[in-house]
Amino acid sequence: MELILWRHADAEDGLPDEARRLTAKGRRQAKKMAAWLAERLPGGYRVVCSPAVRARETAAALSADPQVDKAVSTAATPQGVLKAAGWPGGAGTVIIVGHQPTLGAAAALALTGKASAWNLKKGAIWWLATDNGVDVEVRAMLAPGIL
Repeated sequence: MELILWRHADAEDGLPDEARRLTAKGRRQAKKMAAWLAERLPGGYRVVCSPAVRARETAAALSADPQVDKAVSTAATPQGVLKAAGWPGGAGTVIIVGHQPTLGAAAALALTGKASAWNLKKGAIWWLATDNGVDVEVRAMLAPGIL
């Protein structure tokens, strides 16, 4: 299984939180990261995103039909994010588009077995893989600023 944790790109400030949209910078970040991913992703990947507008807009840069799931919302837990992805025992490639601090904690949980306060910059990804559900490989950690 391959798991990509993708933090939503740069978003406007304001309330309500769930309605915040991407900024022009955020749209550029999402487009760059989506292009990078599209060149490398295997066929048949699945995109799961938070219901928040900024996450849906980020996901839309890669997928015309992302699956919206409250399990990866702004109120998500690291355990809930990994469960929504089917990690580690699932099959195929799943891209989760969500929020900090949950995605950083989910990366820590997937890699170490303990949810810790790891940072994931806006628009950045962690790409993880496992063949057996035990040994985890980091395929990429990438921020849009270096693309």
